[in-house]
Amino acid sequence: MVEHMRDYKALYQKKRTTPEAVAAHVRSGQRVFADIALAQPRAIISALDERVRSGAISDVCLSTLMDLYPMACYQQDAPPGLEGISLFCGAGARQGVNAGHGDILPGYYRDFPDIIRRHREAHVFCAAVSPMDEKGFFSLGTVSSVSEALLEKADVVLLEVNERVPYTYGVPSVHISQVTALCENNMPLLCLPAEEPDEISRTIGGLIAQEVCDGATLQLGIGAIPDAVGLALRDKRNLGIHTEMFTASMVELLECGAADNSRKPIHRGCSVATFVFGSQRIYDYVDHNRAFQLLPVNYVNDPAVIARHPHFVSVNAALEVDFFGQVCAESIGTYQISGTGGQADYVRGAVLSPGGQSFIAFPSTAKGGTVSRIVPTLTPGAIVTTSKNDVDNIVTEYGIARLRGRTLRERTENLIAIAHPRFRDELRYAARQRNILV
Repeated sequence: MVEHMRDYKALYQKKRTTPEAVAAHVRSGQRVFADIALAQPRAIISALDERVRSGAISDVCLSTLMDLYPMACYQQDAPPGLEGISLFCGAGARQGVNAGHGDILPGYYRDFPDIIRRHREAHVFCAAVSPMDEKGFFSLGTVSSVSEALLEKADVVLLEVNERVPYTYGVPSVHISQVTALCENNMPLLCLPAEEPDEISRTIGGLIAQEVCDGATLQLGIGAIPDAVGLALRDKRNLGIHTEMFTASMVELLECGAADNSRKPIHRGCSVATFVFGSQRIYDYVDHNRAFQLLPVNYVNDPAVIARHPHFVSVNAALEVDFFGQVCAESIGTYQISGTGGQADYVRGAVLSPGGQSFIAFPSTAKGGTVSRIVPTLTPGAIVTTSKNDVDNIVTEYGIARLRGRTLRERTENLIAIAHPRFRDELRYAARQRNILV
C-alpha cells in the first residue's frame, strides 16, 4: 500500500502543472464539458479562454450546467472560435444566451447523461475536485450529476484540485491514472448568501409542512420557499432525503433530528442527492460523511426511483401557472431564466409514490404586487416546464389548489381561490369569457 501511494504521488507530481499548461491540452475543434455549479474549474476555464483569445486554438465549444460564474464564451466580447452551450442557463450564461452570445441545450436533467452518450461530442472533461486520497482517487466533491457519462466519453481529463472541495462518497470518482493533466487552485467555494424567509415564504412553508407526515421522503428546490418548508418541518420525525440538490434546510433537518433516513426503502440511513450547492455549512456537513451519497442524475431523478419512496414530497417553484395548470418555471415570455432541471421528474415521481404529493409553490404576485402569477393563459412564448397532465398541487400564501384529477372548471376555481384577492375578479372575468366558468 505504501509503495502504491508513493507511485500515486509520483504520478500526481508528474501531471501537476499550471492552469495554462492544463488548458494547452485542448486542441482546435474539440468539445469541452464541465459539470454543474461548483464542479466548473475556474482557473482552467479562464486559461482556455485566453488560449482561444490568443489565437492558439479555434473552433472550441464549452458546455456547462447551471453556470454560476461569468464565462467569456457567454459574453458579448467572446473571442471568435469559442462557443458556449448551457444545459441550464444559470446566472453566468443567462444574459449571453438571451443576447445570442451563447446557446442552450433543452432537456430533462435526468436525460443529459444519455444525451451526452448518444448525441453530443465530448472530447475533454474538466472538473474541480478534492485532493487525491491514499488510493489515488479524486472525489468530484460537490457533484455526481452527468460526470460519469462525461468520463466515459472524453479522451482528455483535466482536473483543478482544490483543498476546499469536500470529499464525498458515491459515484463517480477519478483515478490519477485517468488524468491527462491537473493544476491546483485553492479558491473559496461560492456560497449563497443566507436569507431569512419572509412572511409569505413562511406562510407557504407552513401550508406545505402540514401536508408532510412523519417518515416522508423529501425533495426541496432552491430558494426562500423550500428553505421555509424545511424550517417548518423541524418537529417532524424520521424524514428522508432524496433530492436533486442538497440544500441548507436539509442540513438543518438532519442536525435537529427531524430527518434520519430511517424509513427509506432504499439507501436507508443515507441522504441522496446528485449535486451540492449553497453554504459553507453544507460543504462542511457532506465532507467525509458516509451518511451522504452523490449519485448520477439519471438515477437520482428517475421518476421510477423517486416513486419507490412512500409519501414522497416534492417542492419546486414557478414563474406562472395558467388555468389548465401548466407550469412555467423557465422563462418570462421568451426570455430564458433557467432550464427544466428535475422539476417534471419529481412531480411525476411524487404522484406515483404511495401517498406522495408534489407542490409547485410561489408568491401569488410578482413585480411588487402588480402582476398575478396565476394567469388565464401563459405569457406568449413561455416555456411549459410541468404539463397540465402531470401537475399536482399549486401553493401560494392564500392556500393550496388541488389540480390532479380535477376538471378545467374545477382547476380554474381552485386556482382563483389562491390568487391574490386583487386579481380574482379579473381572473373570473377571463374564465367566463372563455366559457370555463358560467
